Amino acid sequence: MPDRRPLVPRAAAAGLALALLTGCTEESRQAGDPVTEEDAAVLAKLLHRNHEQGGADFVVTVPFADDAVLTLTGEIDFRRAVGQAQAVTTVGDEELDTRTLFFDADELWSGDLPGLPEALEAAGAPSATYLRRALPAAGEEPELIDVVVQVLQNLSARTADDPAAFLGDPYAFEAEQPVDGRPTTVYRLREGRTVAVADGDATLVRYRTPLPGGGSEVTVTLADHGTRRLALPGEEETAAAAEHPEIAEAFGI
Repeated sequence: MPDRRPLVPRAAAAGLALALLTGCTEESRQAGDPVTEEDAAVLAKLLHRNHEQGGADFVVTVPFADDAVLTLTGEIDFRRAVGQAQAVTTVGDEELDTRTLFFDADELWSGDLPGLPEALEAAGAPSATYLRRALPAAGEEPELIDVVVQVLQNLSARTADDPAAFLGDPYAFEAEQPVDGRPTTVYRLREGRTVAVADGDATLVRYRTPLPGGGSEVTVTLADHGTRRLALPGEEETAAAAEHPEIAEAFGI
């Protein structure tokens, strides 16, 4: 499972981003070039800037198994670690599963599944449309969706890091490339992770990290950074998965 602060934080002021861009125009940078002090200042504040800005829209893609891809499209409140998303699992061109998810730091809600409200009504929860379960504790085996939720929540930090921590291996310049039409600078981090940082405002645009155990990787793309006010499903809409284990298993919750 990813650690609590797996990345590298955000951007300094616009002046730092401009200085970084100016330096690149004078001499072409190559993949693997060392991180400069200006780069390190940007990276040290990357996650803290997410916290300062409050939230963002996100798209997460995770290839897994044979031709299977899990895609989450939604938004997150970085300050409260609360998010909502539509989760779609596809195999090739076939859509196998679509559901609505909500999450906070402790729990995950799953709903908008055909047949779930009827199953819960038959089990004595007539107004429930979501099943809620706890996210795994440290040391417990996580589901793929749990890993994705933790990756999203870890893209925020209450304080900035020490820029000196980003000087030297394994941190390095990777490339200059557009992400969803936005010019970005890509940096290589530790353990195979990368970040793409917007050249204009030094916000985190894309984060990639290998899945635990290697193989596939999680790709998170962020957009429209700003304050989010997200409401979780109410108690009347929710049943506890622990009280309905057969239903939770049947619906893959």
